[in-house]
Amino acid sequence: MFILDRPRVVPTLFFLLLVGVLFIFRPSFVSAETLVVYSARKEHLIKPVLDQYTKETGVQVKLLTDKAPALFVRLKAEGENTPADLLITVDAGNLWHAAKEGMLLPVNSERLKENVPIHLRDPKGQWVGLSIRARTIVYNSKQVKPSDLSTYEALGEANWKNRLCLRTSKKVYNQSLIAMMISQLGKEKTEAVIQSWIANLATPVFSSDTKVLEAIAAGQCDVGIVNTYYFGRLLRKKTDLPLALYWPNQNGRGVHVNISGAGVTKHSKHQKAAIALLEWFSSESAQNLFADSNLEYPVNPKVNPASEVAAWGRFKQDQSNLSKAGELQKEAIRLMDRMGYK
Repeated sequence: MFILDRPRVVPTLFFLLLVGVLFIFRPSFVSAETLVVYSARKEHLIKPVLDQYTKETGVQVKLLTDKAPALFVRLKAEGENTPADLLITVDAGNLWHAAKEGMLLPVNSERLKENVPIHLRDPKGQWVGLSIRARTIVYNSKQVKPSDLSTYEALGEANWKNRLCLRTSKKVYNQSLIAMMISQLGKEKTEAVIQSWIANLATPVFSSDTKVLEAIAAGQCDVGIVNTYYFGRLLRKKTDLPLALYWPNQNGRGVHVNISGAGVTKHSKHQKAAIALLEWFSSESAQNLFADSNLEYPVNPKVNPASEVAAWGRFKQDQSNLSKAGELQKEAIRLMDRMGYK
């Protein structure tokens, strides 16, 4: 006859019961899931933020970085088998493209709606801004007074002849700027603006914003258009450069802004957890972590920018929804090509 070894069985049953109770009542943030993030932003800008999320929640995050086009090709090729749960990239035009190609999942989150202004997120909920970069005017403070400046369009006026520097039209940042101008000014007026800019160029276009800044500081030209974080990076290295920012169109539509942003992938295997991470990115506790690393502005209006960024001054930003940057991107490229903006 089989006899139970009671001294062994009772502790074992008690242990199993305890484990079951702990599982049922475990904290909601504890998860065996590992999220996979595809990021077009460099690892040193993203990994510290994700490490903090893991520290706060216990959720593990695996990061894969590459250029945006390569990540888009990868997501399309992987289809339903993709391990990716979240896509992070820069520029609303890129995010719009990812959404249009069916890579992103519509998310209806009240927390995201509360934390991120409407112009910085997709009307269909497929992507949301995580940080803001302003594309504004920079000038040589020895050659130009702020009172000489007013709008983007005015850089085409006669007094700026042979004094303007621009980055190539091949960069998406300029494509988005022109796309947003088309949405606000119309095609004909935008075409005229670009034509006037080209007529005022002091040099051929540059391959980067940093080179535009260096040319202005060296006196090759007096004004240009750059993303603010390039200005901040260069001034960290060379504090004595005669460069200053100007916020254009303050009596009109405001400064053109763009975003780095993210969306939950359409075939995420952990959609609920991916949405939770996206929401956390927009929170007050996470916003500075995300924005400060690249000298950007938080998207959450409740959060102040880093002191270094705040020192550049406050400005009115364009409130047009950034989805237009994607919708009109091809038209912007065609228009720049016609005007000889290389």
